[in-house]
Amino acid sequence: MVRPGMTLRDRFQRARWWGAAAGVVLALVDTGTMAALGVSFQMNGRDVTPLVAACFGSSLAGFGFLVGLAVEGRRRDRCSAAIIRAQDEAIATTRARLAQSEKLAALGQLAAAVAHEVRSPLAVIRSAAQGLAEAMPPGDEEARRAYSFITAEIDRLGSVVSSLLAFARPLQIQPRSVPVHELFDRALLLARDDLAGKALTIRRDEASALPAVRADGDLICQVLLGLLANAAEAAPSGGEVALLAEASGGVVELAVADSGPGVPADLRGRIFEPFFTTRPRGTGLGLAVARQIVEAHGGRIEVGERAGGGARFTVRLPAAA
Repeated sequence: MVRPGMTLRDRFQRARWWGAAAGVVLALVDTGTMAALGVSFQMNGRDVTPLVAACFGSSLAGFGFLVGLAVEGRRRDRCSAAIIRAQDEAIATTRARLAQSEKLAALGQLAAAVAHEVRSPLAVIRSAAQGLAEAMPPGDEEARRAYSFITAEIDRLGSVVSSLLAFARPLQIQPRSVPVHELFDRALLLARDDLAGKALTIRRDEASALPAVRADGDLICQVLLGLLANAAEAAPSGGEVALLAEASGGVVELAVADSGPGVPADLRGRIFEPFFTTRPRGTGLGLAVARQIVEAHGGRIEVGERAGGGARFTVRLPAAA
């Protein structure tokens, strides 16, 4: 029996004394058994059974002590090996996180520099394109198509620059108690055009008496909006996008699921990495920024498989007190 407060050393040292005690008990049992069978121990006509029992007991106690000592050594070696393995794993994990942090810091500085250098020229180009569009002769459809193409590409590059800045800029969250239904209502309202364009079925499943989350409503709504946009792009026309919420153990889970092809298992470990994307025109920063926001709240974001096929992104956030 292990008593509260007993150290690891104490538990190891008990084995040797248990071995010695077992040797004494075995000697007494053997002596008693032989005496019961009629075996007598005499010397010079005197009964020396107690002396024989003492000799057997001391010998077997010493043997049991040595066996217990060997057992302690094996246990200690196994425990030390387990501790060393755990420490090695912790060191490896810490090194990986440190390397990732250094990598992200370098990427953030590079992204901020690129975004700063690109944003101003883009604004100048867009302004010049608008000036040319105003001077176009009426009926010049080819020039108007070229203008539409230029402005669309400038806007796309502007979105990339905004994503770079969002990734590089340090987060400043202002957490408060936010009801989950408010987050869902706002995200669905902002994603209405993306969802309506493909005639998708929207399903909401919120547990009753769901606690509020402790979060910055604007930033978490940004995360949900990005997940809804990804779901709308992945789901086929006429498919389904679901918003789900449940709570357990002081944590609220918000999930966005779609009926699309899902995320392959071999890509799930990399999908939140900066600049990793499977889309031809994607920047690979949307999910990286989402993870950055969620982790700044003390939460976690994961990707998995939707029941029936498709992707499911789960955001876990602390519930408000």
